[in-house]
Amino acid sequence: MHRVIRKLLAACIAGAALLPCASFAAEPVPVVASFSILGDLVRVVGGERVSVTTLVGPDEDAHVFEPKPTDAKALVQSRLLVVNGLGFEPWAQKLAKSASYKGETVVASMGVKPLVMAEEKGHEGKGHQHDEADPHAWQNPLNVVLYTRNIAAALAKADPAGATAYQANASAYVKELQTLDTWAKAQFAAIPADKRKVITSHDAFSYLAAQYQIRFLAPQGVSTDAEPSAKEVAQLIRQIQREKIRAVFVENMSNPRLLAQLGKDAGVTVGPALYVDALSAAGGPADSYLRLMRHNVTQLAAGMRGN
Repeated sequence: MHRVIRKLLAACIAGAALLPCASFAAEPVPVVASFSILGDLVRVVGGERVSVTTLVGPDEDAHVFEPKPTDAKALVQSRLLVVNGLGFEPWAQKLAKSASYKGETVVASMGVKPLVMAEEKGHEGKGHQHDEADPHAWQNPLNVVLYTRNIAAALAKADPAGATAYQANASAYVKELQTLDTWAKAQFAAIPADKRKVITSHDAFSYLAAQYQIRFLAPQGVSTDAEPSAKEVAQLIRQIQREKIRAVFVENMSNPRLLAQLGKDAGVTVGPALYVDALSAAGGPADSYLRLMRHNVTQLAAGMRGN
């Protein structure tokens, strides 16, 4: 057996046998991503060189996530932890500390210019603090260009032999993101500015709103565990009726009852689910970041055309 292994290694070194060399390829780099959207980005950039574990899975809410012992085990066994940052997953640092994680951590949003969520009247202490950064930076595809490059650099540091592959994958994906942004601009540009108004279940679209000049109104704060008061809901209903807003949407990981009741009271129909903080399950309409964005833009544009 030892003689066989020595022969295979010698063949690899001599470049005489490609298939035996492939069998000696390094094991995939174990990576943990904090939530499903980041998991997708890591898989795109890492390709076959990485093995990705996602802590907060499809259709799950990272705002209220509570790590399990199995999550700590996965983290201990990984070489890289990828988090969004901007206060999106405050539990991640606690998990890393409790698991005595020794690997590297990359903040995917590093370099993004954060948008500030000024505290709104009536929302004090209900999900966000005054002047808190909005963590949902991935809602602008051009921010995800930075995410992609940060992930590629972190993977190259963890696995220098794969640096060229990671860079090539990242460059190809950046082109797809730029194409996505150009397409989204065209979809919204066709809608008059005074019709670009949308009601959503929580305030998670600031980056998309800024990129494409859309006005979003939400009865919930930035965190999905924040509940609006009856007075706030009544004010929103009056605004919907006054401004003739028909674009009303819920999110895939939100409780739809609030928006359903809001739509009933305001006399509007709630549109299809949007995917904001999580991908859909495999085979769903938003099982990758690119599909998520195309689904959301398509649904939002269709809703706003009815305003």
